[in-house]
Amino acid sequence: MRRGAIWAVTAMAVAVWGCASPVRPQPIASDTLPGGARWDAEVPANWNGTLLLYSRGYSPVPGDPAAAPKPHRQALLDAGYAIAGSNYGSGGWALEQAVPAQRATIAAFAAKHGKPKRVIAWGSSMGGLVSTALAEMKGSGIDGAAPMCASIGGSLGMMNMALDGAYAFRTLVAPDAGVRVTRIDDDRANGKRVGDALADAVKTPQGRARVALAGVLAGIPGWTSRDRPQPGASDYAAQAEEIARSFVMGVFLPRTDQEARAGGAFSWNTGIDYRAQLDRSGRRAMVEAMYRAAGLKLEEDLAALNAGERIAADPKAVAYMRANYTPNARPRVPLVAVQTIGDGLTAPAMQRGYVEAARGDVKSLYVNAAGHCTFDTPTVLATIRYLDARLDSGKWPQAPAAFVPHQPAPMLRPCWRGGKCR
Repeated sequence: MRRGAIWAVTAMAVAVWGCASPVRPQPIASDTLPGGARWDAEVPANWNGTLLLYSRGYSPVPGDPAAAPKPHRQALLDAGYAIAGSNYGSGGWALEQAVPAQRATIAAFAAKHGKPKRVIAWGSSMGGLVSTALAEMKGSGIDGAAPMCASIGGSLGMMNMALDGAYAFRTLVAPDAGVRVTRIDDDRANGKRVGDALADAVKTPQGRARVALAGVLAGIPGWTSRDRPQPGASDYAAQAEEIARSFVMGVFLPRTDQEARAGGAFSWNTGIDYRAQLDRSGRRAMVEAMYRAAGLKLEEDLAALNAGERIAADPKAVAYMRANYTPNARPRVPLVAVQTIGDGLTAPAMQRGYVEAARGDVKSLYVNAAGHCTFDTPTVLATIRYLDARLDSGKWPQAPAAFVPHQPAPMLRPCWRGGKCR
């Protein structure tokens, strides 16, 4: 690789944008909801009547309730918005608990501060999926939703894409490294095995080519690093390096908690034709170029994937994930989805998949940046105001200048509640 074998996961890092004379909010209201979750809220003196209901991303523990991410909190209050959110009362992939906890937060806020003029649900990463679930639910109490950097494709589709990448990596790169792709007893230990095998693989052209193939099957884009410029459209080596940098966390997503909740393995690749999947990705040219440079025959590796031992899912576990973690792409309120074009953890392909499947008032916006949930405060405010304007006027205004036209790769394993899964 041009700059060596480097991979990393970009954590949330956003710029702080405040006012010279911030509005003093009322004291934080933190209490316990009937289900046991804790909630937190702030109301500014210049409240405009809109409540922003924030849903946090994945956390292994419940932690303290978050009414908004710290970098954005004061700016939202200064803009006149009240903010609220809960800790779901549970850590892990807690959508089953998060959705009722967030609905209860709206009720608790109204009882303490009065009924808001409107409620906008917004959230990041897994919290974007929580916000999407609220948008699709009858009587949720929200008027609009803004999922950001979201797992909006749902856990079944997202984890099936990840499974395809993990299966290809284990089959072609690390068949003897003890890597697990489902029924993982320890995500961290498994991730270390993957990281060690990846570090060896990217030392050779052959390993880099096969990692690139696995990453494409998993939907990882060709730009994932916030600290690096976007590779050129034909700079396939740089794109492959960007895939490698996010590979461990972008492909081997946390499964232990989800499988425990579901009661078994819920991802599968039975019946998947990997030759067809690569064609469907629209990124065959990049993979072919990497394989040519490595002196490998791509068709032989695709044949090996198609001939390999497949992974079947537990039907009961799939049913649980459909019921609790899978969108139906039928939002009942206006929804705007926002994503960076270079997110290596929640693939932009999922946002494309949701929008293409959606039946409802849905907008899709992209930021010309890389990294997972790396939006700055002006972008967050532009998103909220864009949706707020839609709710005021009944039609979407012109997209703010913060966003750019973009068409990511397609979602290779779409799966919607009430529909078929690919």
